[in-house]
Amino acid sequence: MPSPTLASRLALRERPSGSPLMHQEWGDLLFMHWPVAPELIQAQLPPRLQVDTFEGQAWIGVVPFRMWDVRSRVTPPVPGVREFLELNVRTYVHLDGVPGVWFFSLDASNPLAVWAARTFFHLPYFRAQLKLERPAPGRLHYIGHRVHNGAPEGHFAATWQLGEELPPTELDSLAFFLTERYALYAAGGMGPGRGNKLYRGRIAHHAWPLRAAELLHYGSDLVEGHGLPTPVGAPVLHAGGPLSVDLWRLERV
Repeated sequence: MPSPTLASRLALRERPSGSPLMHQEWGDLLFMHWPVAPELIQAQLPPRLQVDTFEGQAWIGVVPFRMWDVRSRVTPPVPGVREFLELNVRTYVHLDGVPGVWFFSLDASNPLAVWAARTFFHLPYFRAQLKLERPAPGRLHYIGHRVHNGAPEGHFAATWQLGEELPPTELDSLAFFLTERYALYAAGGMGPGRGNKLYRGRIAHHAWPLRAAELLHYGSDLVEGHGLPTPVGAPVLHAGGPLSVDLWRLERV
């Protein structure tokens, strides 16, 4: 299976044809990434998906953020789902040379959003109690745990201090590989048969406005809950947002 080239990665930055399904605003985001052996990630993926690597290294990410102005492009606004917190555990994959994000889990503070994402986007969303605080200028404190309605346990807490604005990412850099993703993959079904049907969804946005960040506190068992080893060492950090995002319908691949 061909690996993504820089040209194929850049091609995804072009806005897809047709009308998007949804619009969202993302911000107060922290990318936390740790290197992982590619074979450990590959063992957790459904058939046909291949782990995407940077200089031979796979990566696992834990990403807390805030989402607002969430609205469908095709239906009237739904009260109560326009703003909420989200937290995801992710890695990077490709299929037929098209790179994208694979989510191990997504936690959200809005139960209706969780239901819709699981039902219509085949994504492993879980309802969670999440809270974002700002204890000092430029400092964010994010905590959460899953609501135990049949979901696996999951806890998270992180505090970070925002740093200086970063220059635009170089196209062949690790920062570009980790943050500039314009497609996601999902698998039909949530049980043992998950992965029998694969879907790809396109997203469009400008390049991430990134800032440096200092991680003051971190504690979580989310990665381990997916059968992966505890991340070792300090993560690669990028604070991001705000960013306007459009999402298209999933297509079977």
